[in-house]
Amino acid sequence: MDQVASADHPGVPDPRLLPSVSSSAVLVNPTKVANLASLRRTVSKTLAQEGWPEPRWLETTASDTGERQARHAIDSGDRVLFVCGGDGTVLAAVAALAGSSAALAVLPSGTGNVLALNLGLPGDVAGGVRLATRGGRLAIDIGEVDGRPFTVAAGIGLDAQMLAETPHRAKNRLGWVAYAATVLRHLAEPRFPVAVRLDGGEPIVRQVRSVVVANVGRLPGGIKLLSDSRPDDGLLDVVLIAPHRLPDWLLLLASLVASSCKASRLESFQVRQVEITTDQPRPREIDGDTLPSGQTLNVRIRPGVLTVCVPLS
Repeated sequence: MDQVASADHPGVPDPRLLPSVSSSAVLVNPTKVANLASLRRTVSKTLAQEGWPEPRWLETTASDTGERQARHAIDSGDRVLFVCGGDGTVLAAVAALAGSSAALAVLPSGTGNVLALNLGLPGDVAGGVRLATRGGRLAIDIGEVDGRPFTVAAGIGLDAQMLAETPHRAKNRLGWVAYAATVLRHLAEPRFPVAVRLDGGEPIVRQVRSVVVANVGRLPGGIKLLSDSRPDDGLLDVVLIAPHRLPDWLLLLASLVASSCKASRLESFQVRQVEITTDQPRPREIDGDTLPSGQTLNVRIRPGVLTVCVPLS
């Protein structure tokens, strides 16, 4: 049955029009799940309680992060793809799901799941399953860098350096504190020149420490970079991070920790595409995964191409 958006919640179908029973698949990254047997019992039991059939079970491997398995699920007619893994597993599923009519349902696992944080998804597996069977659907935007999709953010400069140098164990245990500790080690380093071309216009030139292109407001570690960024507004937020002296850094870090970053401390723009060029190769990242260092970061938006399971507001 087609999903039709309700008048009260644009982009979210009327729950009366959601299919009562739907075929589904579960994509699991076994390295991110402490107890696979328990996960399987919980998912299967909850789906049965909701009147849904047993799902197809798929696991990522060292050679395939999940995109091939996700495409197989879509081609087999599965309407909902549950994803249980870190942000890398979610991204692999997004690459397959983008542009299809199948919906992504993120189950809590791994050290990331920043998309789940931004969408306000449940923190337990059973809740995530029930959300897919009872909740709404939202068509969200994704960003793209050289053909690679992202749902949260891409960046060049200190943000990528921070993500690359923060140990996984520290990320999991300490969240933003671990990232802040990494940043502190690099505060004395100089800014670098960058040219930023917004939607094909004339480039603007700035001295920065980092440029972040965000699709949502919260970044890894739960850091709230932007208060009004939405994943379904058809726009990306380009943020120039350029503290110069130690007091500037301290004010910025304090405001990020308090989730009250003021516009006066960050220069930002909303665009559909952006071309970023630096003076020399710099660290780059996409949704927490490091990319090879480079002098450019070209990003475009693909509006409304990913359907996700979300709470009904």
